[in-house]
Amino acid sequence: MRRNSEHGAASVEQAGLVLLVALLLLAAISAFAAGPPDKQGRELGSAIARKLRCAPRLPGPCWRDPLTEAYGRPVAGLVRALAPPPGAVRGPTGLPLVPVDFRYCRRESCAVPGDRPGLTSSNRRVTAFTSVVDRRRAGGQVVVTYWLYRPGVGWARATRRASSADVATHASTPLLQTANPRLVPLEALPGRNHYEFPPAEEPPWRWQVESVYPA
Repeated sequence: MRRNSEHGAASVEQAGLVLLVALLLLAAISAFAAGPPDKQGRELGSAIARKLRCAPRLPGPCWRDPLTEAYGRPVAGLVRALAPPPGAVRGPTGLPLVPVDFRYCRRESCAVPGDRPGLTSSNRRVTAFTSVVDRRRAGGQVVVTYWLYRPGVGWARATRRASSADVATHASTPLLQTANPRLVPLEALPGRNHYEFPPAEEPPWRWQVESVYPA
């Protein structure tokens, strides 16, 4: 009975959220019809976007940093704090290329640095993939590897080693969606071992990173 009542409560909450989103959409349409959006209108639009994005994840939190989900908050702070600056490297055609997410960019043209920090000229996020080996229980260090993919260039890696004291020092590092570069933990990336790459871009991490999710 308890589980049924909890399910019923969750359904009521979700129905309420759907109604709220509908009302917000109606208000936004009315605002746009009345004239160009001012600051208040833009804030309303941001609120609507957030509600639409968060609704499928109810009743859990709207957004949680993927590093925290993969490594726990203290190590997540360390991984963010030690992230290498996302510099550009010359590609085969001579274009400067920043690291990007291979799921959304496989051509040099979409990896060219843009005018805004953290974005390419094609509006792709500058991205680094991460993997962590934590040997603290055995008296060792935390080894963080950053995997940087550039189309036409392939993969580069940067490795950082940290002690337990380093983890404690960086544990409270802010974890922001807008941080540059965007960090994607390989341990939590679905299907990571099954993406196709040309031989010259074969990921050196394939089948080498354990999932944080039970098999």
